[in-house]
This record gives sequence, structure tokens and C-alpha cells, in this order.
Amino acid sequence: MILANVFCFLFFLDETLRSLASPSSLQGPELHGWRPPVDCVRANELCAAESNCSSRYRTLRQCLAGRDRNTMLANKECQAALEVLQESPLYDCRCKRGMKKELQCLQIYWSIHLGLTEGEEFYEASPYEPVTSRLSDIFRLASIFSGTGADPAVSAKSNHCLDAAKACNLNDNCKKLRSSYISICNREISPTERCNRRKCHKALRQFFDRVPSEYTYRMLFCSCQDQACAERRRQTILPSCSYEDKEKPNCLDLRSVCRTDHLCRSRLADFHANCRASYQTLTSCPADNYQACLGSYAGMIGFDMTPNYVDSSPTGIVVSPWCSCRGSGNMEEECEKFLRDFTENPCLRNAIQAFGNGTDVNLSPKSPSFQVTQAPRVEKTPSLPDDLSDSTSLGTSVITTCTSVQEQGLKANNSKELSMCFTELTTNIIPGSKKVIKPNSGPCRARPSAALTAVSFLMLKLAL
Repeated sequence: MILANVFCFLFFLDETLRSLASPSSLQGPELHGWRPPVDCVRANELCAAESNCSSRYRTLRQCLAGRDRNTMLANKECQAALEVLQESPLYDCRCKRGMKKELQCLQIYWSIHLGLTEGEEFYEASPYEPVTSRLSDIFRLASIFSGTGADPAVSAKSNHCLDAAKACNLNDNCKKLRSSYISICNREISPTERCNRRKCHKALRQFFDRVPSEYTYRMLFCSCQDQACAERRRQTILPSCSYEDKEKPNCLDLRSVCRTDHLCRSRLADFHANCRASYQTLTSCPADNYQACLGSYAGMIGFDMTPNYVDSSPTGIVVSPWCSCRGSGNMEEECEKFLRDFTENPCLRNAIQAFGNGTDVNLSPKSPSFQVTQAPRVEKTPSLPDDLSDSTSLGTSVITTCTSVQEQGLKANNSKELSMCFTELTTNIIPGSKKVIKPNSGPCRARPSAALTAVSFLMLKLAL
């Protein structure tokens, strides 16, 4: 009889512990700090509908006006407003690049996050939703047009950047917007003013934001085998108007000017988030995502921080904004570090080379657990003629894919000529934060069995 009561008690205890360890029990305070982000325009509407949030938001904007962070936090009312807003949808909101109200969205984002940063940060978090899709489909198209996998004799005669321009002309939208920025950026204002840079930048932004990546990326990142092709690639953005100037400003000064504009600041932060060299991945790119890096690079064109190829070398890929580190004083080390993120960036270099060769990392990205920006639908264009004659007879280099390495039984390495095979890490990092969630971890997991064993042992001792 005693043993029967003991077993009934243990069954009840087991069911109780199982319910406590279930995922539904973790939907309380433990996961309260991670909310699915919404775009900042929608978050602002939600905040405006709640009196406490809307009043605190108005208070915070008044606190940030003309004050630095330390002065703002010294005010108890400002600090209280910031603490309340950290629990609102505004804190986790993000924006979509090219969205209808992008500037308004970014203004809302920075109105919150500028109050959270301590002074001038070297790297800022991106206000844009993370990119989880890949460029594999576009890479395959680039491979077809660039001749990778085709007859080597035909491929050697091709100028891939010229092919890209012809492909653009076959698409009405691409042709229209490309013709527009070429006309504006080549229009001389006066003998001393060669163009209207502000209008040129605006036309370039419209081109890269509204034309599908299938066309824009092929013009920016086409692979070249001779100097004529590389010079055409360098001239894509009409650098004499959009890029070059009489003198090169200091890079840190240029960064400061960029950060006074919400759009430029956001695009620069996005570039650092997606192209910052990582030594924990095989491709040197965050999350081994070439698409995110190339998209962030293209997103900076048409702003004060516009980058471009520094020369027309077909073999070396070096890009940079129009700036130098002369006159940096005691900030020279920080300036050089900032400049190296462009000129000596292995992630960006590998992404450009991979695109030019029509290859991508053989990796299936995980399905995100939050809303993300959907990649635009790619419109295919017909093939172009191959009888172009302004390239040399050098062969196109082909990056060995992960599949071919495995089929040949060879050991993959992390050289520039080979694409890598690897297994995804099992540690997830919540985008936009420094929190790390390990699979099957949690304060209420992995303990029921131990507790059950201990209680069972005690009850049996009492029964005996």
C-alpha cells in the first residue's frame, strides 16, 4: 500500500516537472527581452496609441535635443523615459532598405538609439532588417553571362562589364534609370563646376534602389581580365562627378559628415554590420553571407561615403571612399582602421570575386524566427552575343565549389580561389543585440530528470 502511494506521488511529480520544463513555460519573463521586431513606422503608430509610451517618447526627443548622452541621463525624467521605451516596440524596431517611408523609419530608429550609445561609436548597429537570403540564383545568372562553365575560347573574348551594360539596356527600367544618372552626372554646370553632385548622387541612389540586383551587381562586380574591362567597371558610377573631388578629406571627418544624415549613417552602419571582416567564418564575412555584404556596399553609393575602385587593375580589387588619413593627429590609428575596412577587407574582396565568378557559399540559411525583408523577384534577361573583342585571351578563373571538392575527395581550405564547405554553428545570435541563445538552453530546462531521481530515492527510502 505504501509503495502504491509512493508511485502515485512520483507520477504526479513527473507530470508537474514536465509542464514546468515545456517551451510554453518560457514565454514569460525569460524571453520578454526578445520581441519580434516591427518596422519603426508601425512601432511609432503602436506607441502613439498608448498614452504612457507616447508621452515618454515625446519626453525622450526633448531630452536628446542639443544634449549629449551623459547630460541626458543625469536628468531623472529623461532616464525614466528611456527605460520605459526600452520595453516598447520602438526599441526593437527595424527598417527595410528602399521602403516607402524609409527616411521616416530611420529618423524614428535613431531618435531612440542615439540615446543608447555612449559617445561616438566606431561600429554602430544596423537599423535595417538582417538579410538572410542568398545570391545563388543571381550568381548562376552571372556565371552564364560571364562565361563560367562555357567554352573557354568564347569566355576569353568576353568583356563581362560590357555584357552587363548590354543586359541593362535590354531591361526598360534599368535602361531608363541608368540613362538618367549618366545624363545628370555628365551635365557640366560651369567651367569651374563640372556637375551637380547632389543631383548625381540622388540619381545613383534611385538606380541602385529601384533596379533589381541581377543588373546592378553585374555592372558593379563584373570580373575582368584586362585593364579596359576594369576601367569600364570603375566608370560605372561616373566617378568624376559622384566620387572624386579636388582634394581628399580626412576619413574621420567624412564619417562625421555622413553621420549627420540619417540615410548615410544607416547605410554606413549596415556596411559595417554585413562586411566587417570576421575571423570566425570561412569566408571572412558575417554569417558567410556574400549577398548581405554586396548589398550593403551598393547601398552606400550616392552618399558622401560613396566607395569605388581606386584604379583599373584587373587583378587586384581595392575599393575605398574618397578620403585619406592625412591630418588625423592622434586619431590616425582609428582613421587607418576605418579606411582598412574598405581597402583591405577580405570579406568584401571575397564577395566581389565570388560574384564575378558566379559562385556562392554552399550553405542553406536557417529559417528566421522573425519578420525579415523579402528579396525582390529577379527578372531574367536573354543571353547576350559572345562576339566581343576588347578582352585579352586570358582564361576566366573558376572557383571550385563545395560540391566539386567533396566529389573529388579533396580537403577544402580557405584560400581565395576555393569556395568553402562547412557546417552551421549551433549557437544563435539574436540580430541587433549581443545576446546569445544556445539550443536547448533555458532556466527551466535540463533539470527535471535530476530532480525526479532525487525525489524518487528519498521516497523509496521512507517507504522502506
